[in-house]
Amino acid sequence: MSLKQRIQDDMKTAMKARDQDRLLTIRMLLAAMKQKEVDERIELDDAAVVAITDKLVKQRKDSIAAYHAAGRQDLAEKEQAEILVLQGYMPQAADPGEIEAVIERAVEDAGAIGPAAMGKVMAQVKAALAGRADLAAVSQQVKMRLSR
Repeated sequence: MSLKQRIQDDMKTAMKARDQDRLLTIRMLLAAMKQKEVDERIELDDAAVVAITDKLVKQRKDSIAAYHAAGRQDLAEKEQAEILVLQGYMPQAADPGEIEAVIERAVEDAGAIGPAAMGKVMAQVKAALAGRADLAAVSQQVKMRLSR
């Protein structure tokens, strides 16, 4: 079963269970997916669904930081609950050893020497770890690796 189908089935389950918070989050995800399909006139595959989900998780994290700064703990908790629902559709996070192995392989494949090769290395790393790791943190690791 595709990830898109699983999300649609989870929406039906949430409707039957009358789980309004989960239902609203899933509907928001489905709306973002449908918008992408309509805008680009494509049928989303699992990788595209993961990319959309990852984007929505990042938006929620940014909102949480803003709500904490504004002293709105209630809204921050709502956003955190949405993140938990969305993360259920993300692939399992990569462990640090796997991330390091992907970085090393990308550096070797690109024949990377020095910071000038950052773009080539990150392109390979991003493809391998999309949705499974915080790419900002991985970028820092790549930068440190290339500066050796």
